[in-house]
Amino acid sequence: MAEPLTCSAGKSGPTLSVDAARLRAVAVAAPVAQTEVLPLDMACGRVLAAPVAAASALPPFDNSAMDGYALRLSDLAGAGPWELPVSQRIAAGDRSARSLAPGTAARIFTGAPIPEGADAVVMQENVTRRGDRIVLSAPSRPGQNIRRRGEDLALGAQALAAGVALTPPRLALLAGSGVPQVAVRRRVRVAILSTGNELAEPGHPLAPSQIYNSNRVMLRATLARLPWAETTDLGILPDDPQAIRAAIRAAAQGNDVVISSGGVSAGEADHILDALRAEAAELDVLKVAIRPGKPLTVGRLGGSLYFGLPGNPYAAAITFAQIARPALRKVAGLTEAPDAWLPAVAGFTYHRTTGRREYVPVTWARRDALGRPVLERLGQGASASLFPIACAMGIAVIPPDLSVIHPGQPLQVEVLGE
Repeated sequence: MAEPLTCSAGKSGPTLSVDAARLRAVAVAAPVAQTEVLPLDMACGRVLAAPVAAASALPPFDNSAMDGYALRLSDLAGAGPWELPVSQRIAAGDRSARSLAPGTAARIFTGAPIPEGADAVVMQENVTRRGDRIVLSAPSRPGQNIRRRGEDLALGAQALAAGVALTPPRLALLAGSGVPQVAVRRRVRVAILSTGNELAEPGHPLAPSQIYNSNRVMLRATLARLPWAETTDLGILPDDPQAIRAAIRAAAQGNDVVISSGGVSAGEADHILDALRAEAAELDVLKVAIRPGKPLTVGRLGGSLYFGLPGNPYAAAITFAQIARPALRKVAGLTEAPDAWLPAVAGFTYHRTTGRREYVPVTWARRDALGRPVLERLGQGASASLFPIACAMGIAVIPPDLSVIHPGQPLQVEVLGE
């Protein structure tokens, strides 16, 4: 159930665990309904809208898995060695339909059709060629080195399920099974905005007490790596309640997701919550036991999913990755849940306050005897820090009940992509 925003001076409701907040965010997300049909060459990374069946068997005919000789096992009677004349040559792409004459072998190449009557292919390395005859000493087995029609995928069988991302190998599967185009969900429309008179864009001079807006660049770059999303950047909004309200209303009307950074705490100049209340937003997440990451707001604004991320850069990056991104994947129609967490061990000592799950930037240069990365902590965990995460190889998660991390402590780490 959505939690009403009862007071503009603070956030009501209990503190949620990270997992509970993530589940709530995913629960209020709804997949985009519109679809489009794309040729395979334009569909990489997009989300499949419906199951796809093979238009052709894969492979479409019995063919050789090796360069060698096709033969009939019935011609290898008695004890070897056996000698057979070579009656024909069959290359990949050979369209002539030929049968294998009894008592003969066919020179055959990888991918070439198996001649009628042959039931095995002997690798050329296991055959001695003497003019137009071959000699083999080792017996063969039925079906040896033959790829049967449809053994990879039968005609009409489901090649891919709805809700998967179309990766290069999956596109290759569709192409190999004769599918020329696919129905995909349309891209998720995401609007991003920043709030705060203290923000300036890089390249502009800083006025007194201003800082450069790094969250906009981080969010745009992160969303640009998602082939199923398209981004509209609304820039920096001043700390003006009416301007903020008008901007988020317009953003919600034209986008599936609205993401703001800054202005969601309980300060007098943090106007996002007041604007959401005035627009009758339904807020499902208000307080989360995460470090860094407070404050955070998740809910629905009209027909749009809304995320109010913290203004501090590291906190914004963590809350986006851990709570917003899984919900965005549902909006895109993705049904697969990636598991990027790897087992690791601490190589550092860290005393901390319990009660919140913490995400810390880490690096590593060695592994333990089990092959697990030995993590070294970067920075001091400040939510406004940028340099540690820029240098990090991954993000380690520390459970909320651990007060001290000792070297050798088992942890999990999410490896950061390139």
